[in-house]
Amino acid sequence: MTVNEAIEYINSATWSQWRLGLDRTYELLERVGRPDRQLKFVHVAGTNGKGSTCAMVESMLRAAGYKTGTYPSPFIEDFRERIQVNAEPIPEEALCELTEIVKAEAEAIEDHPSQFEIITAIGMLWFAKNNCDIVVLEVGLGGTYDSTNIIDPPEVAVITNIGFDHTDYLGKTLAEITGNKCGIIKSGSDVVAYPNVKEVTDVIEAACSEKECRLEYADFGRIEPLAADISGQAFVWKAPAKDESAGDINIKMPLIGEYQQRNAAVALTVIEALRRRGWDISDEAIIKGLAGVSWPARFEVLGTDPVFVLDGGHNRQCAEAVAESLEKYFPDGGLTLIIGVLADKDYGSILDSLLPYASKCYCLTPDSDRALSAESLAKEIRARGKKAELFDNAEDAIRAAVSEDSPVLAFGSLYLAGAVRKAYRKIKKGD
Repeated sequence: MTVNEAIEYINSATWSQWRLGLDRTYELLERVGRPDRQLKFVHVAGTNGKGSTCAMVESMLRAAGYKTGTYPSPFIEDFRERIQVNAEPIPEEALCELTEIVKAEAEAIEDHPSQFEIITAIGMLWFAKNNCDIVVLEVGLGGTYDSTNIIDPPEVAVITNIGFDHTDYLGKTLAEITGNKCGIIKSGSDVVAYPNVKEVTDVIEAACSEKECRLEYADFGRIEPLAADISGQAFVWKAPAKDESAGDINIKMPLIGEYQQRNAAVALTVIEALRRRGWDISDEAIIKGLAGVSWPARFEVLGTDPVFVLDGGHNRQCAEAVAESLEKYFPDGGLTLIIGVLADKDYGSILDSLLPYASKCYCLTPDSDRALSAESLAKEIRARGKKAELFDNAEDAIRAAVSEDSPVLAFGSLYLAGAVRKAYRKIKKGD
């Protein structure tokens, strides 16, 4: 089996609709020896901030000397990004070998496992084979019925920021959506959560009470900003008032955007929970880990001549967070906006958040059967009084954008982000 054959097989095992239940994942993992039971986890669910929070936690744990596994979703450029050990994607040879093992068992199951269930099994096998000390496990969709939820109680269950997304699957209200995501909370775990509105926190607190789990919300008041520009930001993580033995920690990290300070507060609270559970993570590891953290396509500065920012946001909450950062870094607006979105997203709210900072818009159609066409997107933009041009591909849009003096923001679906990163590298290499 070649790597292309492995990926083709995995991608072929997809469904047009989401199907409830963990039975297929349990059976598949039983057939391959339950590798997940050899591992410890930080399990992360939420609407926004999951990927950044996972990246920060993993980087701090790796800096502390632990062998880490990570399971981000989705990938940006290379499928192998989905399964990583010590931040290195699974090698092609290993992906082929483990896919053959999982395929043999999946084909013997009457109710054939899905794409995500197969990837989960491959990931667990790779993490166990590498004797990972801890795996930072990102939920794919929801929580209760996500295939990652077959694990035993994690060290820490994390609920990041929750908003409206995937409402056809997860519920029409914030309470319903939160309840689904809180399915990862299990007796014996610590729980860390992003502060939210009462409709959300009531559900989180009820789940923790039922499972008798210790709950701690990230305290954003412990963040004292020091400096920020497009190269990164610095802040103080202040010691909690209840812990006289702790001291303040001066943090520098390359991730920009004010929302990343809030995600950092969640990640740092996770580290404090792990410390209480006996994990040896020094202040020096925290400093080193956050200084070296990387998370592509989240207000990522790809270049500075002109400034070119990429953000793979996909919903209203993402757009609002990006707008908050644009107000800080580009208060005068005047950006060229390269944008492509999915038709099933609240693209009207996305445009309302971002267009005040744009002087012109270049519209693309993401590579997805769920994409909103560039023509339809341009119509929406023009109806809001902004200029909009159509482009057939990311490379042409980028060339047009960087030929001008104004800063550029490429925003939209992660289906678009990988294409933008590749095209931008190609253009700059040609320069």
